[in-house]
Amino acid sequence: MTLPTPHQIIEPDGWPRPRGYANLVSARGRQLYLAGQIGWDAQQRLVGGDLVTQARQALANIVTLLAAAGARPEHVVRLTWFVTDRAQYLASGPALGAAYRAVMGKHYPAMSAVQVVALIEAGAVVEIEATAVVPD
Repeated sequence: MTLPTPHQIIEPDGWPRPRGYANLVSARGRQLYLAGQIGWDAQQRLVGGDLVTQARQALANIVTLLAAAGARPEHVVRLTWFVTDRAQYLASGPALGAAYRAVMGKHYPAMSAVQVVALIEAGAVVEIEATAVVPD
């Protein structure tokens, strides 16, 4: 079941609808700023070496943090992805999209993706930051 977003997605007239993200999200409420999450479990062990597996775990970590604050995935208004391999990110599109929907549902906040040389944790290939707004 897809829940409607509690926020307003705004796209300028004449712009094509983005696929898998929003260009602009308007929100009011209690703001949550989540630290970057990597693909490790609660014992800080990386769950795999590939982008899709680690991204899925990083997103699951975000959902766990949101729940601890009484929030849900549809409260996320922005995600920033830091990936170590742009080519792998682009090649993994369908699998990454499926992993995203499995964890976050069909809620697509404003997103950015940036290639970085490396992440601080050895073996990590993706880190995802989140901002959420829980409506008043």
